[in-house]
Amino acid sequence: DAGKEMLLFTGNSHQELARLVASRMCVKIGTCAVYQKPNKETQVEIGESVRGKDVFILQTGSRDVNDAIMELLIMAYACNTSSAKRIIGVIPYLPYSKQCKMRKRGSVVSKLVASMLCKAGFHHIITMDLHQKEIQGFFDVPIDNLRASPFLIQYIQDQIPDYRNAVIVAKTPASAKKAQSFAERLRLGIAVIHGEPQDFDSDMEDGRHSPPPQDAGGRPSGSSIQRAGGDFKSVESSWPPGFTLPRNLMFLLTAKEKPPINVVGDVGGKIAIIVDDIIDDVDPFVAAADILKERGAYKVYVMATHGLLSLDAPHILEDSSIDEVVVTNTVPHELQKLQCHKIKTVDISFILSEAIRRIHHGESMSYLFRNISIDD
Repeated sequence: DAGKEMLLFTGNSHQELARLVASRMCVKIGTCAVYQKPNKETQVEIGESVRGKDVFILQTGSRDVNDAIMELLIMAYACNTSSAKRIIGVIPYLPYSKQCKMRKRGSVVSKLVASMLCKAGFHHIITMDLHQKEIQGFFDVPIDNLRASPFLIQYIQDQIPDYRNAVIVAKTPASAKKAQSFAERLRLGIAVIHGEPQDFDSDMEDGRHSPPPQDAGGRPSGSSIQRAGGDFKSVESSWPPGFTLPRNLMFLLTAKEKPPINVVGDVGGKIAIIVDDIIDDVDPFVAAADILKERGAYKVYVMATHGLLSLDAPHILEDSSIDEVVVTNTVPHELQKLQCHKIKTVDISFILSEAIRRIHHGESMSYLFRNISIDD
């Protein structure tokens, strides 16, 4: 019996998904108490023997993301010190995956999370639709990045009437490859929204991109030299005779203006389906839906794998021109669905349970990636 050699544990982040996975595999969720002590420390108590067994820990990035990470790390470390044969993390939404690039004086936090997971004792990681596929290189253990696109495509074919009259939309040029992957499999057209404002912090805050003030002669003003800790006269005396800074220096150093929002592709009289991997801050999606309706789209759907929908996102969606938001159950969003009737859920517990079964029995995982393009 495979259940005697395998155990499935879960933290507090998404117990409903754990029950769905366990029911599909015909196993019981292992006995494990995960709670917070009065001083907010996380306590984990494994209630059964894990010695010599494959232990699968299902935990996702929920609203209390830092608590979810600590629960996951402590559960893995507890199983590791209790002589588990293998510890496999089932993390449908990897926390901090959006912080995978260096920005200003920040850090690549997803690399730190990957290092902590490996250090805690994980031998294998199962996740779904990483924000960037290159995050897999941060891990020192094997990682399987599953795809939710087959389930979302099936939803389009089954639940959207007249989907043949639809067009797949990328809300930014960066997500055009993902949109193209959907469009090729559905044999639909593609449109790209160009010029949407990006949510980057202002480069003027720390002064690195602010141009120096100039006097009438096109030279840096004395106040700018003084702020820099130098002396204007000493700097000026070292310049070659007749040297002045170019008068267009100010123009060259000013931040480039963002182009106006424009839609590349025909959406008139069609159903627009915006696809992305994460929907959290919904303002860019609402702005995209508005411009698509202005260009003639009569329905706008938004499809994403991870529906975080933080803060007032459900209320904003309810009052927006978006007709329907389709997300998977990689993260819990029951509360958000009560606040917004437009949110629909696609169950992906099947692919998670099949991945767990194949890893436990040492079978190939390539079957789960059939019909998946390299850009998906």
